Amino acid sequence: MRYKLLGRTGVSVSELCFGTMSFGGDADEAESGRLYAAAREAGINFFDCANRYAKGESEKILGRLMAKERDQLVITSKCANPTGDDVNDRGTNRRHMKMAVEDSLRRLGTDRLDILILHRWDANTPLEETLRGLEDLVREGKVVYTGASNFAAWQVMKGLGISAREQWTRFEVIQPMYSLVKRQVEVEILPMAASESLGVMTYGPVGGGLLSGKYGPDKRPASGRLIDNTEYNARYDEAWAYETAGKFTEIAAARGVHPVTLAVAWAKANPAVTCPIIGARSAEQLRPSLDAAEFDMDAALRDEISALSREPVPATDRLEERRPTK
Repeated sequence: MRYKLLGRTGVSVSELCFGTMSFGGDADEAESGRLYAAAREAGINFFDCANRYAKGESEKILGRLMAKERDQLVITSKCANPTGDDVNDRGTNRRHMKMAVEDSLRRLGTDRLDILILHRWDANTPLEETLRGLEDLVREGKVVYTGASNFAAWQVMKGLGISAREQWTRFEVIQPMYSLVKRQVEVEILPMAASESLGVMTYGPVGGGLLSGKYGPDKRPASGRLIDNTEYNARYDEAWAYETAGKFTEIAAARGVHPVTLAVAWAKANPAVTCPIIGARSAEQLRPSLDAAEFDMDAALRDEISALSREPVPATDRLEERRPTK
């Protein structure tokens, strides 16, 4: 396992981050323990969680598993998404964030979150209110660094501007979706992150399973996240994406590489990405993702794979700028 600096924090993290969303859900506590052990054996020191995962059970399980080696790990959690039925069990206002962080700390059995990530943009709360709340949590020592997931580039930049003006702690990490079939971040978000020295932990490198080798234009398993989960089905429900998945599987087969290994390695090879987040329901299912740590993707292979999918248009929509000048 290789390690990279996380943005400008000076903290070194493994080039693969393990996502614990399956803990307490698709993976029971015993299987979660096997997943955690496999990740640690591979050299992973970066674990991503959220207060909403499995209604808090993911944090509880992760807390028990990491108890004896807490200080050797970099741990994230998130807040913003609904965690209960009360009208105020959500959002990024100071009241909810403070309560959410304290609840996460109790479940994780730790005194601080290394990174608190806002799970989504909150249109009901002024960003100044949110950033002041994050500043308070950092000053209290409950949070070390802050970040944002599922934010547009302008939203992150607005936050960085406010933080600089007020001399508050700034976002140091972003967590966008990124895979061969979800490349919108290449247009503005990844260039912004490189420009502002932000750490980038991307999620969904296998496209919700679309790039696992099980899908193609006329190929579907009997069940799976893309079939059983309406959110994921809607996210990837485009014919071209399934065509891309089929061609991608052929390239993986021709090279004798598991499609999941190749998908994670493709995301990891983008120089703006610090680490993709990997996950699984079982230790056996996790193995191909872990193998991506040892797979070195050269520029030629990455270009070959990239050509299978739709390249997003430039932010200016000036397609002619892609053509070489004569």
